[in-house]
Amino acid sequence: MKPGSAMIDKSPVLLTTERLHLMLLPPDAAERVLAYHVANKDHLGPVSPARPATFFSVAYWRTRLAQDREDFRHDVSLRVFILPKGQPLALAPVIGNATLAHIRRGPLQAADLGYGLDHRHEGKGLMTEALRAFCDFAFSAMGLHRLQASHLPENLRSAAVLRRLGFIPEGYARDYLLINGQWRDQVLNSLVAPAEPGLRSGP
Repeated sequence: MKPGSAMIDKSPVLLTTERLHLMLLPPDAAERVLAYHVANKDHLGPVSPARPATFFSVAYWRTRLAQDREDFRHDVSLRVFILPKGQPLALAPVIGNATLAHIRRGPLQAADLGYGLDHRHEGKGLMTEALRAFCDFAFSAMGLHRLQASHLPENLRSAAVLRRLGFIPEGYARDYLLINGQWRDQVLNSLVAPAEPGLRSGP
């Protein structure tokens, strides 16, 4: 049995698409997650909220991945990482991530969607493929009704991904997020769950 394979087999979330696996990774995947963030420091850093001082360390990611499992267990958030198919799950490199943050239940049933992709894998439709499976999981297995996602006005690539997934622009928020030390505007988008088969829309 390869190192980490037992924990991988017991992952609470494992989604599979034509080319990818999306999964909630165990703490022993910290080095792979760190390698992804180091390789994309200049790519993702400028569009990401402030990160803790220990972000680029194995110790941080061991703790963070353990906390991710607790957060999912307590229905707070879900963070999955994207792996290419064709390699053992316990060894495949991390090439992206997707997160459902700030899960709200009650009458809202909503979450905030965030995502990132390794710059070396852009332009292949992988982010759209991964997020389509992730959103389907959010609406079906997790029972959410509404997903919200925002992007910088100049981030046309992210806007295109959301558009392909069916997200609808809903507004423009000024000074919405503190990114790279500056308050930045964001375009707000949402996607609602499709109506259940046979669900009546009227009396």
